[in-house]
Amino acid sequence: MDRQRTFLNTVPLGTWIGGCLLIGCALAEPLRWFAAPVAVIVLAYTVFQFWMRILDMQDRIESLKAPEVQVKVQPEGPSFQEVLRAIPDPVMIVSGFEPHDIAGRWIVFANDAAREVFSITDDGGLLVSTIRTPEVLECVDEALFGRIARSVIFDTTGGARDQFWRAFTSPLPVEGMNSDKHPRLALLVMRDETDARRMERMRADFLANASHELRTPLASLAGFIETLRGPARDDEKAREKFLTIMATQADRMGRLIYDLLSLSRIEMSEHVPPAGEADLVLAVRDVVEGLTLIAREKGVMLQVSAPKPGLYPIIGDRDQILQVVQNLVDNALKYAPRGSDISIDVQFDKTLSEAMVACDPQAAKLVLLRPDRNVHDYYAVVRVRDNGPGIRREYLPRLAERFYRVEGQKSGDRLGTGLGLAIVKHIINRHRGGLVVESIGGMPAGDDPMLREPESEGGKVTPLPVPGLPTFTAFAACFPQSRAFGAAGAPRLAASEGVTIKDAG
Repeated sequence: MDRQRTFLNTVPLGTWIGGCLLIGCALAEPLRWFAAPVAVIVLAYTVFQFWMRILDMQDRIESLKAPEVQVKVQPEGPSFQEVLRAIPDPVMIVSGFEPHDIAGRWIVFANDAAREVFSITDDGGLLVSTIRTPEVLECVDEALFGRIARSVIFDTTGGARDQFWRAFTSPLPVEGMNSDKHPRLALLVMRDETDARRMERMRADFLANASHELRTPLASLAGFIETLRGPARDDEKAREKFLTIMATQADRMGRLIYDLLSLSRIEMSEHVPPAGEADLVLAVRDVVEGLTLIAREKGVMLQVSAPKPGLYPIIGDRDQILQVVQNLVDNALKYAPRGSDISIDVQFDKTLSEAMVACDPQAAKLVLLRPDRNVHDYYAVVRVRDNGPGIRREYLPRLAERFYRVEGQKSGDRLGTGLGLAIVKHIINRHRGGLVVESIGGMPAGDDPMLREPESEGGKVTPLPVPGLPTFTAFAACFPQSRAFGAAGAPRLAASEGVTIKDAG
């Protein structure tokens, strides 16, 4: 019945009248000669009417594609759409027709924050192409077809930087929402709770790590104090010795607490990449100048190979980049033997594969951190190499763990906290960079010097380090560049006492 009514409404009324006249002229003998002109008139009229209706339908389609109506908050104020776009949290309006059509949830509106966070280019895309979390999709369905407002917590994982979100869904009223011909609408708002989650985890980790790592020096201090009160009360020589050890333990506890707090602050903001620029060459020079006295006292020469400062800004936080270079050079100073050299090489315009490549084919290499995605085309690399005892291959995977120290190796007169490389890794992770270590360490007793181990590509094999090879450890940290620099100017040579700085260009 509906189809019949639709057909009757589709054919113009003039066409029906003309058709009746045409039939009458054909049946009446005296009027038969009017049939041909009437048929032409009826056909022309029908074509004209249908043409006008097609134009009207096109106008309606264009009106649907027209910009959204800007409803003003105040007569002279911004529209509601402009207000939604200015909200810092991701906001989306989702539509749906069928409850069982999972792929039929469409994004009809997304504010600027949602477009940036979830890489939305245009309105009208599929929701499942943007958000694949089942809990969020279920909440959207409940708001669309169950008219229920809900919230759910989810996280975006799959990389080195996890983010925690809370999604709020609420149904929106639409005309004819009880009809199957009209879509349902729902509001989806997401709030980034990564900072709060990281703050909670920071407090828990700090308490756990502090209570575990401070237990030993506190026990030592308590034991020495008890000894000084008892048997060594009148022994001046023992008292001087114990006080020196107690001062060392107190200094270690202070550095441990400082490193724990520093690591917690870095982890809390690790998901937010830096937006400023920093000069890597200038940071290296500042660190080297600050460590010159310590290197001279230990009899170690710091050799820096870098281009002229001020020409190659990279994406980064200057204070944190200084901390990375400081920890790497300080770590090299701990293990470098007296009379050896520590080389610090700074290079630019390196691709990710070039930045991650090993410089010595005989060395054991491990990538401790790799960027999640190759977003940047070029990277700046700072490589710190010492000629210390080296690290054997089996110890490399645990180097960036908290409080891990290589078995059988001492860090010199100043005992480390075991957090330096962990801080370096988290800072580089925040900068969306990479960290590589390569080393030649001493062979363990009983190992076959001709033992071979397969590499990852092509089944090619290379021998392990043999006894007698010079040992070394090198850390390469790469930071992203905003662009390729090329030749940025004439190099400038610089040198200072106890430090050799040469141009690498």
